[in-house]
Amino acid sequence: MKTRTLTPHITDAEWEVMRVVWANHHVTSKEVISILEDKMDWKATTIKTLLGRLVEKGALSTEQDGKKFIYTARVAEEVTVRNYTGDIFSRICNKDIGHVIGEMIKDNVLSFNDIRYLEEILEKKKTSAVEEVSCRCLPKQCQCNLHQHGK
Repeated sequence: MKTRTLTPHITDAEWEVMRVVWANHHVTSKEVISILEDKMDWKATTIKTLLGRLVEKGALSTEQDGKKFIYTARVAEEVTVRNYTGDIFSRICNKDIGHVIGEMIKDNVLSFNDIRYLEEILEKKKTSAVEEVSCRCLPKQCQCNLHQHGK
């Protein structure tokens, strides 16, 4: 089945289910339950409800194989993660994005390969960097805008 490029809104609980599907590509509800039941302290009915919601939202497809259903992702993990981070960044002032990315890097464990990759990205990003990032918030919607307008 073809993966979608537009991703539906996925709740935190649904993310847990999607991570299992993305990692395993094709899974039954029994497999998802065995992975998440103890980790999340969820009942099998909760997990089946989440699978059903994800099918309704178009994030998963389902195919019957005898008495069991096989679930497959219809949305790519990379696209979903990119949309999620884009959504987060759309909620904060543009001037704060660099700081937030820095805090995310500081707060998480990275491999040497991760760091090399980030260094490569930053080096390339320097060619299009600006002296100061523009604030696009509404007046009085962020700190820099409050200071700028002084009201």
